Amino acid sequence: METKSNSNQSPYVRASTPQAASASPVMQPMAPAKRGISGAKVFLVLLLMVILGVGAGYGASFVSATTGTSLVPSALNPNAPAKGKVFGSGDTSVFKDTAEGQMQNGGIDGDGEYHLVRPGGSSQYVYLTSSTLDLSQFVGQKIKIWGQTQAAQHAGWLMDVGKVEVE
Repeated sequence: METKSNSNQSPYVRASTPQAASASPVMQPMAPAKRGISGAKVFLVLLLMVILGVGAGYGASFVSATTGTSLVPSALNPNAPAKGKVFGSGDTSVFKDTAEGQMQNGGIDGDGEYHLVRPGGSSQYVYLTSSTLDLSQFVGQKIKIWGQTQAAQHAGWLMDVGKVEVE
Protein backbone atom coordinates (compact mmCIF):
# COMPACT_ATOMS: atom_id res chain seq x y z
CA MET A 1 0.00 0.00 0.00
CA GLU A 2 1.41 3.11 -1.10
CA THR A 3 0.38 6.46 0.10
CA LYS A 4 0.92 9.62 -1.59
CA SER A 5 2.42 12.17 0.52
CA ASN A 6 2.91 15.75 -0.07
CA SER A 7 6.43 16.73 0.79
CA ASN A 8 5.27 20.17 1.90
CA GLN A 9 2.94 18.86 4.59
CA SER A 10 3.58 16.81 7.60
CA PRO A 11 1.33 13.76 8.01
CA TYR A 12 0.29 15.04 11.42
CA VAL A 13 -0.81 18.52 10.42
CA ARG A 14 -4.06 19.04 8.69
CA ALA A 15 -4.25 21.39 5.94
CA SER A 16 -6.78 23.95 6.94
CA THR A 17 -7.29 27.64 6.81
CA PRO A 18 -6.26 29.60 9.86
CA GLN A 19 -9.16 30.56 12.12
CA ALA A 20 -9.89 34.17 12.75
CA ALA A 21 -8.58 35.39 16.11
CA SER A 22 -11.34 35.98 18.63
CA ALA A 23 -11.96 39.46 20.07
CA SER A 24 -11.72 38.37 23.74
CA PRO A 25 -8.37 37.62 25.33
CA VAL A 26 -7.56 34.09 26.36
CA MET A 27 -7.06 35.03 30.04
CA GLN A 28 -9.95 36.72 31.84
CA PRO A 29 -9.67 38.64 35.15
CA MET A 30 -11.07 36.76 38.16
CA ALA A 31 -13.09 39.68 39.56
CA PRO A 32 -13.94 43.07 38.17
CA ALA A 33 -11.50 45.82 39.17
CA LYS A 34 -12.60 47.68 42.33
CA ARG A 35 -12.75 51.42 42.26
CA GLY A 36 -11.49 53.17 45.39
CA ILE A 37 -12.61 56.46 46.87
CA SER A 38 -11.47 59.30 44.71
CA GLY A 39 -8.87 61.73 45.95
CA ALA A 40 -11.32 64.63 45.65
CA LYS A 41 -13.75 62.97 48.07
CA VAL A 42 -10.99 62.35 50.61
CA PHE A 43 -9.86 65.97 50.32
CA LEU A 44 -13.40 67.27 50.82
CA VAL A 45 -13.95 65.10 53.91
CA LEU A 46 -10.65 66.27 55.45
CA LEU A 47 -11.47 69.89 54.64
CA LEU A 48 -14.89 69.51 56.27
CA MET A 49 -13.28 68.00 59.38
CA VAL A 50 -10.84 70.90 59.67
CA ILE A 51 -13.61 73.47 59.24
CA LEU A 52 -15.78 71.78 61.88
CA GLY A 53 -12.83 71.54 64.29
CA VAL A 54 -11.95 75.20 63.91
CA GLY A 55 -15.62 76.14 64.25
CA ALA A 56 -15.99 74.10 67.44
CA GLY A 57 -12.87 75.70 68.93
CA TYR A 58 -14.03 79.18 67.99
CA GLY A 59 -17.48 78.53 69.44
CA ALA A 60 -16.02 77.20 72.68
CA SER A 61 -13.72 80.20 73.05
CA PHE A 62 -16.62 82.55 72.34
CA VAL A 63 -18.74 80.89 75.04
CA SER A 64 -15.81 80.97 77.45
CA ALA A 65 -15.16 84.66 76.76
CA THR A 66 -18.79 85.73 77.20
CA THR A 67 -19.48 83.68 80.34
CA GLY A 68 -16.08 84.29 81.88
CA THR A 69 -15.59 80.66 82.76
CA SER A 70 -12.75 78.42 81.77
CA LEU A 71 -13.52 75.26 79.81
CA VAL A 72 -10.96 73.40 81.94
CA PRO A 73 -12.02 73.07 85.58
CA SER A 74 -9.46 74.45 88.02
CA ALA A 75 -9.21 71.01 89.65
CA LEU A 76 -7.84 69.63 86.36
CA ASN A 77 -5.56 72.59 85.62
CA PRO A 78 -1.98 71.61 86.53
CA ASN A 79 -0.96 75.29 86.58
CA ALA A 80 -3.67 76.30 89.05
CA PRO A 81 -2.32 77.68 92.32
CA ALA A 82 -2.63 75.38 95.34
CA LYS A 83 -5.36 75.91 97.93
CA GLY A 84 -4.24 78.03 100.87
CA LYS A 85 -1.32 79.59 98.99
CA VAL A 86 -0.89 83.36 99.29
CA PHE A 87 0.42 85.54 96.45
CA GLY A 88 1.44 89.17 96.38
CA SER A 89 2.36 91.83 98.91
CA GLY A 90 1.97 91.22 102.63
CA ASP A 91 1.66 94.99 103.20
CA THR A 92 -1.97 95.35 104.29
CA SER A 93 -1.47 99.06 105.07
CA VAL A 94 -1.62 99.82 101.33
CA PHE A 95 -4.12 97.11 100.41
CA LYS A 96 -6.80 97.59 103.10
CA ASP A 97 -9.97 96.47 101.32
CA THR A 98 -10.92 92.78 101.14
CA ALA A 99 -13.42 90.69 99.18
CA GLU A 100 -14.09 86.98 98.57
CA GLY A 101 -15.61 85.11 95.67
CA GLN A 102 -14.92 83.21 92.48
CA MET A 103 -12.78 85.07 89.97
CA GLN A 104 -13.89 85.19 86.32
CA ASN A 105 -12.60 86.80 83.13
CA GLY A 106 -13.94 90.14 81.97
CA GLY A 107 -14.35 93.67 83.22
CA ILE A 108 -17.23 96.04 82.55
CA ASP A 109 -16.93 98.71 79.85
CA GLY A 110 -13.18 99.10 80.30
CA ASP A 111 -13.17 98.94 84.11
CA GLY A 112 -11.05 95.99 85.25
CA GLU A 113 -9.80 92.90 83.44
CA TYR A 114 -11.50 90.38 85.72
CA HIS A 115 -14.35 90.29 88.18
CA LEU A 116 -15.06 88.55 91.45
CA VAL A 117 -18.44 86.81 91.53
CA ARG A 118 -20.07 87.22 94.94
CA PRO A 119 -23.49 86.28 96.32
CA GLY A 120 -26.20 88.78 95.45
CA GLY A 121 -25.86 88.89 91.67
CA SER A 122 -24.01 91.14 89.26
CA SER A 123 -24.58 94.26 91.39
CA GLN A 124 -22.21 92.73 93.97
CA TYR A 125 -19.36 91.94 91.55
CA VAL A 126 -15.95 93.40 92.34
CA TYR A 127 -14.10 94.36 89.16
CA LEU A 128 -10.38 93.74 89.39
CA THR A 129 -7.11 94.98 88.03
CA SER A 130 -3.63 94.60 89.48
CA SER A 131 -0.46 96.59 89.25
CA THR A 132 1.56 93.91 91.06
CA LEU A 133 0.07 90.45 90.24
CA ASP A 134 -0.83 88.39 87.20
CA LEU A 135 -4.47 87.63 88.00
CA SER A 136 -5.00 85.28 85.04
CA GLN A 137 -3.76 82.29 87.05
CA PHE A 138 -6.72 82.61 89.46
CA VAL A 139 -9.54 82.48 86.88
CA GLY A 140 -12.22 80.00 87.93
CA GLN A 141 -10.95 79.73 91.51
CA LYS A 142 -12.47 80.84 94.78
CA ILE A 143 -10.15 83.45 96.25
CA LYS A 144 -9.86 86.10 98.93
CA ILE A 145 -8.29 89.36 97.80
CA TRP A 146 -6.78 92.39 99.46
CA GLY A 147 -6.59 95.58 97.46
CA GLN A 148 -7.16 99.28 97.14
CA THR A 149 -10.46 100.65 95.85
CA GLN A 150 -10.10 102.75 92.71
CA ALA A 151 -12.36 105.31 91.05
CA ALA A 152 -14.41 103.67 88.29
CA GLN A 153 -16.43 104.89 85.31
CA HIS A 154 -18.90 101.99 85.08
CA ALA A 155 -18.12 99.45 87.80
CA GLY A 156 -19.79 99.61 91.19
CA TRP A 157 -16.54 98.52 92.82
CA LEU A 158 -13.14 98.54 91.12
CA MET A 159 -10.15 97.25 93.05
CA ASP A 160 -6.39 97.21 92.42
CA VAL A 161 -5.42 93.82 93.86
CA GLY A 162 -2.19 93.50 95.84
CA LYS A 163 -2.62 90.17 97.63
CA VAL A 164 -4.51 86.96 96.80
CA GLU A 165 -5.21 83.88 98.91
CA VAL A 166 -6.56 80.78 97.15
CA GLU A 167 -9.41 79.22 99.12
